[in-house]
Amino acid sequence: MPAWTDQLRFAFQPVVNLATGSVAALEPLARPEDGEVDVLACARQCPDLDAELAALAVQAAAEQETLLPLHVNVFAGTVAKRPELASLGAAVRAAGRRPWEITLDLVGPFTQVPEQELLAAVAGLRDAGYRICADGVGDGDLPLRMLGELAPDLVKLDRSLCVRLERDPGRQAAVAAMRQLCERVGGLLAIEGVETERQYAAVREAGVQLAQGHLFAPPSRRAATEVYVPAALPPPVSGRRVPDRAPSGPPVAQFLQPAALLPMGASAGAVRSHLTGFPEVSGVLLVDADGVPVRAIDRDRFLLSLSGRYGHALYADRPALRLADRPRTVGADATAWQVLDMIADGERDRTGDDVAVVDERGRCIGVVHLADILRALAESRVEEAARLNPLTRLPGSDAVNGEVDRRIAEGREIALSWLDVDGFKQVNDGAGFAAGDELIRSVGRTLAEVAAREPASRVGHIGGDDFLVLAEPDGLEPFAKALLDVAWSAGEMPVTLSLATVVCPPGSVTGHGPAAAALAPLKKAAKELPGASWVVGRPGSTRTEVRRGAAARVSGPAAAVAPAAAVGVDGAEDRAPTGREGARTAG
Repeated sequence: MPAWTDQLRFAFQPVVNLATGSVAALEPLARPEDGEVDVLACARQCPDLDAELAALAVQAAAEQETLLPLHVNVFAGTVAKRPELASLGAAVRAAGRRPWEITLDLVGPFTQVPEQELLAAVAGLRDAGYRICADGVGDGDLPLRMLGELAPDLVKLDRSLCVRLERDPGRQAAVAAMRQLCERVGGLLAIEGVETERQYAAVREAGVQLAQGHLFAPPSRRAATEVYVPAALPPPVSGRRVPDRAPSGPPVAQFLQPAALLPMGASAGAVRSHLTGFPEVSGVLLVDADGVPVRAIDRDRFLLSLSGRYGHALYADRPALRLADRPRTVGADATAWQVLDMIADGERDRTGDDVAVVDERGRCIGVVHLADILRALAESRVEEAARLNPLTRLPGSDAVNGEVDRRIAEGREIALSWLDVDGFKQVNDGAGFAAGDELIRSVGRTLAEVAAREPASRVGHIGGDDFLVLAEPDGLEPFAKALLDVAWSAGEMPVTLSLATVVCPPGSVTGHGPAAAALAPLKKAAKELPGASWVVGRPGSTRTEVRRGAAARVSGPAAAVAPAAAVGVDGAEDRAPTGREGARTAG
């Protein structure tokens, strides 16, 4: 080993959990005292040296006496050529750490690294318990295909994407796309280089979950356990927000906190020393040799037992298991609502206990606190309520548009529909505003009821009498039957509805904007048909299929009927029945 490594020092930069505002991990950064030596350039050329630097990073963190998980940098080429990382493993064991407390930040270059060797090495490291991060994404040479095959536990975006993020739509789209990729592979999204409160607001708005930067705390020789987090977000510049993708709530991994782990045979005295030495720790998990939680110790109940009369004499030198409970555990893929359900079904005196989060092998990778879960769910409900239409309680167009963009980015075929009431102004003028409002509420309830039975669908209320429906191309018929094949009225005034659908195959549109533009002429074609109507078309095509309504009054090339496929092309006798399957009355 070169002598200059004796002069190597490390600075520690915190990784901040944006959901909780707490430090989720520390990243040791190599800082040689001799400025003439480029330690990273040397390590890039020498896998053994790079692995030794990773080991030194773990040793330096051990000297800080911190419980926080670590992000340790290692070149992708090193992992491919030295898959066991023996020196790192030895350092982890010597420091009393476990592999699942270590996230390996894979650093480029990637282009000259044998792909199959890298993937095999990553699989082996995962089996050993290490977590994998793809570092520097967005400004490096990591192909998207390989990023998908790596399926990292964490994607860390390069600091260059953070620059001007608050006002650059292109960068916002790139970050949002990476968030979608992370959701599909079950990972989290992080970003480096957060320097201002505007950037902080922008990365949160884009869906980033972990962040680093001088705004929170700069790298320092002493590990920071507290960081600066803005108390209030500056108003979003773009005005758009990436909605939660999971209908059952945000992932529990988003709220992960470091876990305090001790061996299953630890004495009560050892647990007490641990709790008094780390006041921020709310509980301790006793784990077996594989890191699987066996018992859980709540801080308050434990210390209360030891502080009682004869408590120390009775328990101090005996196994802590005597004062422990069965752990409450959830998988890393659980949602916040699932955690809340588990807590609600448990013992009432343990409501505030930490919940252990375990990987697919049952090994503890962290804990979540009830307060963080409740705060996030309350905020999401407030935000959701603010986005709902006050008349129908349906989400607005932003929610549907976001889902359209996501499905298009995934290469899925979509069917986007526009529904409205025919002659709604005359309805208001003839039946009154109260009857008109009740009609809109009734249509909204019907849409919500059908959507509840069609899991792949999304519905929204744009405003007035206009609604959006997003569904699979073969999932629209239930909507048509419930909305078009029944009689509607406002007061005693008969009412009909029109539905226009654009079916977008993969690659036909780039987002919700072009899809809406392709939908506009179809809406006009549907409105030109008498009575309840439904027309279907495709982007760039002049052929329109009439599925409800008479074709006699269809005009213009954009609304030309496709005779072989159309329904109702022979005239009014093929119109959908009205009133035969029940009636809908408003007012």
